[in-house]
Amino acid sequence: MSEESINIQRLEEAIFVKKAEGTEVNYFLYPEFEVHRNRLSPGVIQGWHAHQIVEEVLTCTDGTFTVEVIENGSLISIVVEQGDVVRVKKSIHRLVNQSNTAAEFIVFRFVPTGKSQQEKIKLDKREYTKEEIAELLNR
Repeated sequence: MSEESINIQRLEEAIFVKKAEGTEVNYFLYPEFEVHRNRLSPGVIQGWHAHQIVEEVLTCTDGTFTVEVIENGSLISIVVEQGDVVRVKKSIHRLVNQSNTAAEFIVFRFVPTGKSQQEKIKLDKREYTKEEIAELLNR
């Protein structure tokens, strides 16, 4: 496939790491961003951390987990359920699986520019007519 076509990175091609606290991560690395597939076994507690430049967006795909955040001298706990999306920003946080089943989530990591890209994103899709598709297939 050409450079302008799709790129599929299979799970077995990802970099797999099982961290000391029990988080299992498959790393998919790209020049402009990263995508991580994470699994928290029951009882896993990640260490407290924050990101200086990188921003993370988490999407829970299975199970539930808790995001704990330290804000203004207080501990805030938020339960994240399947389908929820969490934007971590620069918070001091950790993830905890307090349930009896594994939790899985996808992490999108990128470096924000501070500039709104909403108009570009909203207007980026180009739709093709049946005739245009037929012409492309007959090249």
